[in-house]
Amino acid sequence: MDVHSSPPTLRTTEAARYIGVAPSTLAKLRMRGEGPAYSKAGKRVVVYRTIDIDDWLLKSRRISTTST
Repeated sequence: MDVHSSPPTLRTTEAARYIGVAPSTLAKLRMRGEGPAYSKAGKRVVVYRTIDIDDWLLKSRRISTTST
């Protein structure tokens, strides 16, 4: 993939704002393996591709509050 065509990435705070949750909520989802796919840039920096966030949001859609 060409560098200029790669999907934009967001750090945790930016990704949380994009989704509409607190950064701590996104971190908890990541820790439990329930959030969107992410990558580590170095030891501490977590980044999310917007395409992965959008995909996760689509897969998380519900039409009822009852569990399946």
